[in-house]
Amino acid sequence: MLKNHPSWFLELAPCPAETMAAPPLLLLTDRNLFARKKSCTVEKSNELGWKLFGKVPLRDTLQKDPKIIQKEYEARTGRAHRSPSPKQNVRKNLDFEPLSTTGLILEDRPANLPAKSAEETQKHRQEYEEMVAQVKKRELKEAQRRKKQLEERCRLEESIGNAAIIWNNEILPNWEAMCCSRRVRELCWQGIPPSVRGKVWSLAIGNELNITHELYDICLARAKDKWRSLSTGGIDAENEDSGLSAADREASLELIKLDISRTFPNLCIFQEGGPYHDMLHSILGAYTCYRPDVGYVQGMSFIAAVLILNLDTADAFIAFSNLLNKPCQMAFFRVDQGLMLTYYAAFEVFFEENLPRLFAHFKKNNVTPDIYLIDWIFTMYSKPLPLDLACRIWDVFCRDSEEFLFRTALGILRLFEDILTKMDFIHIGQFLKKLPEDLSSENVFTSIAAIQMQSRNKKWAQVLAALQKDNREMEKGSPSLKR
Repeated sequence: MLKNHPSWFLELAPCPAETMAAPPLLLLTDRNLFARKKSCTVEKSNELGWKLFGKVPLRDTLQKDPKIIQKEYEARTGRAHRSPSPKQNVRKNLDFEPLSTTGLILEDRPANLPAKSAEETQKHRQEYEEMVAQVKKRELKEAQRRKKQLEERCRLEESIGNAAIIWNNEILPNWEAMCCSRRVRELCWQGIPPSVRGKVWSLAIGNELNITHELYDICLARAKDKWRSLSTGGIDAENEDSGLSAADREASLELIKLDISRTFPNLCIFQEGGPYHDMLHSILGAYTCYRPDVGYVQGMSFIAAVLILNLDTADAFIAFSNLLNKPCQMAFFRVDQGLMLTYYAAFEVFFEENLPRLFAHFKKNNVTPDIYLIDWIFTMYSKPLPLDLACRIWDVFCRDSEEFLFRTALGILRLFEDILTKMDFIHIGQFLKKLPEDLSSENVFTSIAAIQMQSRNKKWAQVLAALQKDNREMEKGSPSLKR
C-alpha cells in the first residue's frame, strides 16, 4: 500500500497498528506494547531529523567539514568558487546601494563596472559641488522671499491693528466732523480695517431712505408670502397692483435663485446649503418687494453678498437699498439708456485725456465702454476682481462716490495698456470680461493714483452735469459742451 511513496514518507508514516482499531480487551491487557512502539518511532525520527523540510541530519553535519559542504553545494548548483581579483580586494563596498546623488557621484562604482579614472572622479566631484551650490543658492533665495513676505504680513497686520484703534477711538465717535477730513481720506485709501469696515460703509452710504429694521421684516414677510403664493399657484391682489404679471414675478424669483448659485462660487458660502445662502436670498427677495419698480437685476447678488460679509442682515439690507438708490446705480439697474450713455460719454472724456494711445486703439477696433463697463459697474468690481481688492475699492468709493468707479476702470485700463494695444476687438472683450486673478492691490491702486479726473479744468461732476444738460438741449440743437 505504501510502496510507491518516498522513503521520507515511510519514515514519518505511523505504524499500521496505530491506525487500526484494537479490541477493548487488548487495549486493557497490552497497553505497553503500543507504548514501546510509539517511543521507538519517535526516537527514530529524532535521530534522523525532519527530512520533510530538507534539514540535514544532525550527525551528518557534525561529521562533514564546512569546506566539503560548500564544495558539494557548488557542485550541485553548478557555481564554481572563484578567487577574488586584486581589484575586488581593493574595493570596500561590494554590495553598493547608493542612497542619494552624493553616493552616485562621490562613491566608487559597483564591482561589476569599470572603475572611475582620477579625471572622471574629479569632474564628478566638481559637478556635484556646483549642483549643491546652486541648490543652496535657490534655498537661500526662497528663504529670503518667505522672510520678506512674513515681514510684510506682520507689518500689514500691525498697520491694520493701529488703524483699527484710530477708527474706533477717534473717527467713528466723531464721524460727522471727521468724515471729510484729510486723515480719513488717507485712511480710506490705505484700506479700512475689516473689523470696522462694515460700520464705516454703513455710515458713509447713509440712510436717506430712512429704512428701519421693522421695514425690512415687513418686506421679508411679503417676499415669503409671494414665494408661497407662486409655489402654490395662487395670485395675490397686491402683486397685481404692482403691475407685474405672475410670469414676470416667477422669472424674477428664478433669476434670484440662479444668480445666488453663481455668487462667489469659490467661497461656497452663498450656494444652497451654505451659511449665507438664506441671508442673501432674504435680502434680494425683500428688495424686490421694497422696490417692485426696479425688481431684481442680474449683478445685485454680488453687491448684497459683499455687504452681508461685513454687516448684519438688516443693516446689510439698509445699506443695499440706499446704495442702489445712488444716481449711477439707479441709472444702470433701471437700465436708463439715456443716462447710461451720458455716463459712458463722461467716461470717454477722461479716457481720452489720460490714455490717448489706448483710446485711439479702442476707437479703431470699435471697442465701446458698454462692452466692459456694464459688468464692472453692475457688480461694483466684486465679480471681476479678487474680493479683498474689491473691498478696498469700495472703501474709496464710500469716500469719493461714483467718480471712483470710473477712475478705477481707467486705472485697470492703464495697468494693462501695453497688452490691450496689441489685441483686436474679440481678445480685448475677452480679456476685460475676465481679468487676471493674481492682481495685486498695490499695483492696481498705483495705477489708479496716476489717473487724473480733470479735463480742461473740469472735474467729473462738472463734465457729467454738462453732458446731461447737453442731452436735454440736444433736441433744440444747442449743445452746451463742445469737445
